[in-house]
Amino acid sequence: MDINDKVEAVTNAILADYTKGRDVDHMDVFNQPDNQEIISIIKKLLNIMFPGYYRVRAFRSYNDNNRIAVIIEDIIYNLKKQVAIALSFREEYKDMSKEERLDAAEDIVFEFVGRIPAIRAVVNTDLQAFFDGDPAAEFKEEIVLCYPGLLAITINRLAHELFLLKVPLIPRMMTEYAHSRTGIDIHPGATIGEYFFMDHGTGIVVGETSVIGNHVKVYQGVTIGALSTKGGQRLRGVKRHPTIEDNVTIYSGASILGGDTIVGKGSVIGSNAFITTSVPENSRISIRNRELVFGTMND
Repeated sequence: MDINDKVEAVTNAILADYTKGRDVDHMDVFNQPDNQEIISIIKKLLNIMFPGYYRVRAFRSYNDNNRIAVIIEDIIYNLKKQVAIALSFREEYKDMSKEERLDAAEDIVFEFVGRIPAIRAVVNTDLQAFFDGDPAAEFKEEIVLCYPGLLAITINRLAHELFLLKVPLIPRMMTEYAHSRTGIDIHPGATIGEYFFMDHGTGIVVGETSVIGNHVKVYQGVTIGALSTKGGQRLRGVKRHPTIEDNVTIYSGASILGGDTIVGKGSVIGSNAFITTSVPENSRISIRNRELVFGTMND
């Protein structure tokens, strides 16, 4: 058998495998949001969020207002198309025509874009929290341009609004892009207050039903997660993740789990703590240090 015959044989075998009717055999690539288009929209949204920091090279203008206006119009046009596709995954939109879904998507997108000034106001508090909380930050510009935590929370706050507007898929696609860029995994359903600061950030996980108050500081490797997910889909809609009240600090490696778990305001959770029950206000939780044994290389 020559190489062409081998290629044809293996191709036919794979194509035949697609006919088994399994979830992995889905072929309609145009009936789901385009991941690359969502990433492009995120980058344009970042330009709107921080107009003096991010560039969209496709749009050039001597007038900043004109440049921003063009980017906003582009976001509305392209996000509307992606939202219309995503709406087909919701039961109440399945029987609608394409035109009806586009009309519904247009209303959602204009509602979302109208919320951007309020989102920017909260992100500005995050930026202040990063600056106040990290003595290594010399300038706020350094935080905007360099800090993965601010990038992750900014994208999350945008995605959260789309989540609240009940847009399927796209909010998760947005936060998973942030996850891939930063190593920070925040579900778009999480409710996060003002002045949120993630120091270093890598490995932080925040679950869907988490509620986080104002002025909360979280270090790398922290998990704010579910105590157990063995119930699977039966747990959908149930509060599975903790509530973290105002002015709480959670140090690296700590795990706080469970929907009934509340960390009271003003508390400090030490590194590597494993918490599955509520913590009173103004508590200090730490793991008792193991004994350190010092010796010399000759011992």
